[in-house]
Amino acid sequence: MKKKLVLAYSGGLDTSFCTHYLSNQEGFEVHTAIVNTGGFSEEELKALEIKAIKFGATKHHIIDATDDYFNHCIRFLIFGNVMRNRNYPISVSSERSFQALKVINYARSMGINTIAHGSTGAGNDQVRFEAIFQVMAPEIEVIAPIRDMRLSREQEIDYLIKAGLEFNFEKSKYSINQGLWGTSVGGKETLTSGQELPEDAYPVKNFKTGTEAIEIEFLEGIPIKLNGESFSNPVKLIQSLESISSVYAIGRDVHVGETIIGIKGRVGFQASAAYILINAHYSLEKHVLSKWQQHWKEQLGNWYGMFIHEGLFLEPVMRDIETFLINSQRNVSGKVFVRLRPFSFNVTGVETSKDLMNSGFARYGEEIGAWTGDDVKGFTKIFSNPMKIYYTVNSQEKPEI
Repeated sequence: MKKKLVLAYSGGLDTSFCTHYLSNQEGFEVHTAIVNTGGFSEEELKALEIKAIKFGATKHHIIDATDDYFNHCIRFLIFGNVMRNRNYPISVSSERSFQALKVINYARSMGINTIAHGSTGAGNDQVRFEAIFQVMAPEIEVIAPIRDMRLSREQEIDYLIKAGLEFNFEKSKYSINQGLWGTSVGGKETLTSGQELPEDAYPVKNFKTGTEAIEIEFLEGIPIKLNGESFSNPVKLIQSLESISSVYAIGRDVHVGETIIGIKGRVGFQASAAYILINAHYSLEKHVLSKWQQHWKEQLGNWYGMFIHEGLFLEPVMRDIETFLINSQRNVSGKVFVRLRPFSFNVTGVETSKDLMNSGFARYGEEIGAWTGDDVKGFTKIFSNPMKIYYTVNSQEKPEI
């Protein structure tokens, strides 16, 4: 009897190679498992199932993890306004821990103790997958053909051609990962520091012109309405916002950063809904949170995003940060108005009953309601005392400007 194996499957070049190679060259009974985190339509999932069987899978299984992905990750990325290196919303990399957990559960349900993945040896995903495997299922054997055989994309393509398999080789020039929180794009250009990804590397080809106004409503930090339409499931709202905004090519950029394994990496991405929701949420928080709430949220949000990116979802401190983030959202409710345009957008205003601008104490730059000019004179005198003391003792350090 053939030894059974579960392959974490996406349908791209790497996992297509693994499906055929492991079943035809290594003799495994391959069970492909695709974990949908919101990046596939029903039609795409069906096409990928047909493809997996064609390439050698004995059985194909579809696992829906979209709601879990939102509830246990994306909502905290929104709460924390997480943008890694100031521009990357941790789009696809944040999915990997959930995909790994779901694959383990499926393998155990099938009584299979061998798991394979299609990660290379020079990226982050191998660590993200295997860190989960090591902690949650140390008894399971892990196989990574692309990494262990040190294969290039050209070698994989050549293998599939020789195997006589039909494959979109032109499209396979780029590694595209699409999920609920955005799409990443890697190719020969991203292996360099100066080349630009071509337009046809991105999944959205046709752009709208002009501008469009939209309205997003949050309830305790969670988006619940888009243009006045209620969504009981935030996932559906994100998908609807993505369909509206992606045609403007909003949220398109290139991320450069440190990888888990210690080298720098570069990848293109487009994350329209993520960009808009994070900025809209952040704008609302500016109106309803105190100065120090915003300060500490920024610190913890950055840490949370870094740990997600580094494959440390299971680190216990993550649950502590999540508790803080949830509590910080108790007053983050209201409407945010956004204007979309090609390749950009801006938040035009906020409407909330918790607006600290409407406290009645004062209007910035206009009216004083709770203090006098004499109060400010006294306050400023006390406020400047620490600096006066320092420069009295260290007069030689006074800046000469």
